[in-house]
Amino acid sequence: MATKRRRLSNPLALAVMVLLMEKSMHPYEIAQTLRRRGKDTTTKINYGSLYTVVQNLEKHGFVEVAGVQRQGNRPERTLYGITDAGREEAAEWLSDLLAVPATEYPIFETALSLMGVLHPDEVTRLLEERLASLDVQVASARGGLAKLYETLPRIFLVETEYQLHLLQAQAEWIRSFLAEVRSGSLDGVAQWRSFHETGEVPPEFQDLEGPPTDS
Repeated sequence: MATKRRRLSNPLALAVMVLLMEKSMHPYEIAQTLRRRGKDTTTKINYGSLYTVVQNLEKHGFVEVAGVQRQGNRPERTLYGITDAGREEAAEWLSDLLAVPATEYPIFETALSLMGVLHPDEVTRLLEERLASLDVQVASARGGLAKLYETLPRIFLVETEYQLHLLQAQAEWIRSFLAEVRSGSLDGVAQWRSFHETGEVPPEFQDLEGPPTDS
């Protein structure tokens, strides 16, 4: 099943619509609420882009002005509420994201695909450095989750759990990969070393074809 092409693609727009399903808010309150709930760990939030997102949501009829908030001597703040079209869009968009795997391009995968230009020993050193950082992050995330479990239902922590599992999986893969490089059992590692020692591309690496792609 293919995902529908959306008029808005910024994940912050989806977060805004979901939040406005609770009640009408002004953009500053939206940003504060998302940060207070820890959603800034999964969605990039800054005030400038948030106001632009809200404006675009209004332009497409997904949110609308719901009123004006006045508090003491503070400037008036425009409150936005979600429309029926916005509720439908948010539900469809979220359903697509949950059900349909999307092709993403994490920068670490890009680095792995190009690492051959560096000597295997240098790559080993760099991945050991990354692994040390990951181990710290994993320990911190575990401790943080343990604390959060004491005060919040698990349903509000599933994205944090998922992030922890991703960190653990990445660390586990790097450990396994480093072990193969060190032992020389990684297929192609000898040719990789030879390239850096001689400056000549090994015959096995010349005119390699990539994996087949669907036409």
